[in-house]
Amino acid sequence: MDLQTSLQRIYSLHQFTIKLGLERITSLLEKIGNPHKGLKYIHIAGSNGKGSTASFIASILMEAGYKVGLYTSPHFVRFNERIRINGQEISDEYIADFISFVDNLITELNPTFFEITTALAFKYFSEKKPDVIILETGLGGRLDATNVIEPLASLITSISLEHTNILGDTIEKIAYEKAGIIKPNSILISGIVKDPVRKIFDEICSNLRTSHYNLEDDTMFFTDSILLSFGNNKLNIYKTGLVGFHQVLNGGLAAYTAYKIFGIDDIKTINDGLMRVVQNVHFEGRFEIISEKPIIILDSAHNPDGVKTFIKEFSQISQRYNDRILIFGVMKDKNYIEMLECLFPHFNMIFASEVRNEKTLKIKEIIKIGLQLGVSIQPLGNPADFIRDFKKESGNSCLAILGSMYLIGEIKSELAKQNT
Repeated sequence: MDLQTSLQRIYSLHQFTIKLGLERITSLLEKIGNPHKGLKYIHIAGSNGKGSTASFIASILMEAGYKVGLYTSPHFVRFNERIRINGQEISDEYIADFISFVDNLITELNPTFFEITTALAFKYFSEKKPDVIILETGLGGRLDATNVIEPLASLITSISLEHTNILGDTIEKIAYEKAGIIKPNSILISGIVKDPVRKIFDEICSNLRTSHYNLEDDTMFFTDSILLSFGNNKLNIYKTGLVGFHQVLNGGLAAYTAYKIFGIDDIKTINDGLMRVVQNVHFEGRFEIISEKPIIILDSAHNPDGVKTFIKEFSQISQRYNDRILIFGVMKDKNYIEMLECLFPHFNMIFASEVRNEKTLKIKEIIKIGLQLGVSIQPLGNPADFIRDFKKESGNSCLAILGSMYLIGEIKSELAKQNT
């Protein structure tokens, strides 16, 4: 079975259909020898910042000399991006061999796309034996396919309303779902979480006899920087290899984790890890500027909090441009009305796009929402072609594309084809 046949096989598993539960992944892993056991993990959940924080931790550990596995989702262009060791993607051959190996089990157990991908990651890491694996949940935490491990520590970046039809319709319900990754007699590290979420985490950790370290307890926050205290050292973080103050916060959480779990307190090692994150782990898709003149920004913000974070950064440069153009595409299970309400005031030209995904919000629905809110939105069938033509413009314009990680991934893939 070659790579394309293998990927078609697992893509056919209704990868966008969510079936939470640990029964299928547990059975699958048992039948392939429980490869997830005996490895060291940092397990990451959260509403926003998971991928960035995971990448920062991996980068810092790499600078400290660790061999680091990284499991994230979704991918932007290549499926292989999901599974990496020291920045190197899993090979095509390994993926194809694994899918051939479990082909009968796919028929027998009917696992989801994410469950098969997670099992693939565990099998790969078990054979390549990284020193530590940074493992990002797919959705939620308690019933996520990754939640079959005993990690060195669990990390929860943030909590906001998302996937309310699955995780619950209140912050408290979502917090409990994310907190499902916390293990007994272990460690939880959390980012900026306000009450009642902080109280929920404290209560769960107390019941499980688990230590809880919160970034805010050891950090001073300023307008554009943070001062992190660890041991006898203090680290001022005002810049990272990724754009935006939110990435300073994610970087701070990663540095805090590296100290609390691995005892890394060397300032140069941490700073190098934060600044070299793109080179070390090939990170992309977060306020990613793919063209300077004219400026084109790709951002994977896919919920209201992510959009607000984007706007905070975008507002620092947006007034330089006479025309501020937005391409927006989103999944229909997101809070897209609030996302659009946040975005409308910052753009004077808006285009609606959609993704090749059964859960995409159709262009006509986005246009309809615009009409309801008194904003004109134009349909756009091929964003990559629009971007290609926009690059030829010499006017004082900027272009931003956001709303879905899948949208960014499809556009990056199409742009790559245009450049070959």
